[in-house]
Amino acid sequence: MNFRKITLVTFGNFEIDFLQKLVIKINAEFFINIQIKEGYFDISDFYDPGRRQYDANKLLYYFDNKYATDDSKTICLINVDLFIPIFTYIFGQAFLGGRSGIASIYRLSNERYGMEADPDILSERIAKEIIHELGHTFGLIHCHTPDCVMRSGTYVEDIDQKNISFCSNCREILLL
Repeated sequence: MNFRKITLVTFGNFEIDFLQKLVIKINAEFFINIQIKEGYFDISDFYDPGRRQYDANKLLYYFDNKYATDDSKTICLINVDLFIPIFTYIFGQAFLGGRSGIASIYRLSNERYGMEADPDILSERIAKEIIHELGHTFGLIHCHTPDCVMRSGTYVEDIDQKNISFCSNCREILLL
C-alpha cells in the first residue's frame, strides 16, 4: 500500500464517539493514519424523485472530483438511501483501484428493520462497509470466502455474517 493516509469525509451529523470507534476499527485493518473531515455540498442534485433515492454513481463521481486527493484514499460517510441502476439499493460504492468511495449508514440501523437501536451493531456494520469499499479502492474485488469483509453483501444480514477483516488471500493481495 503506497498511501500514507485514509480520509473519512462526513456529510451530516455524526457523533465524535461514533467516528472515533470507526477510526479504530478501520485502522486495525489498514494500519494507516486516518483523518476525519467534515464536508459540505448540496446533495439534492443527486436525488432521483422517481426512486426516492440518491444516485450513488453520480454522487461518487462528484465526491471524487471535489474531495479525493492522489495521496489519500478518501471515503464519504453519509446517511441517505443509495442506488445504482441495476440494484434496488446499495450500502456503498467505490472506484476499483481508485482513490475514493462512499458508504451510507441509511440501511444499516436496526430501527430501519423494526428492531431496537443498537449503536454497537451500527458501528460494526458501517465499519465493515467502509473497510469493504476501501478494499475496492486498493484494487480488491469481491471475494468468495464466506466470512471475508470483501464478500459481496446484498442484505444487512450479509454484512452481519462477515468478519470485519480480510481473509488471508485478500490480505496477501492487499499487501502486494
